[in-house]
Amino acid sequence: MAEDLQDKIQENAAGPAKVSGDAGSVEQHSLADQIAADRYLAAKDAAKKKRRGLRFNKIVPPGTA
Repeated sequence: MAEDLQDKIQENAAGPAKVSGDAGSVEQHSLADQIAADRYLAAKDAAKKKRRGLRFNKIVPPGTA
């Protein structure tokens, strides 16, 4: 899903922001709104994972007794 959104953002960035013609006019969401939506969805996916990016390890030097 995130890859699809990244592809859409790239397509929207390459195309025009506003188009008008005989049938009417079309305006896309701003790039800032698209980036905010991407960050929101990425954070939502990260929150669903069991490991949330924080891992504790105990380090024991080999020479101590």
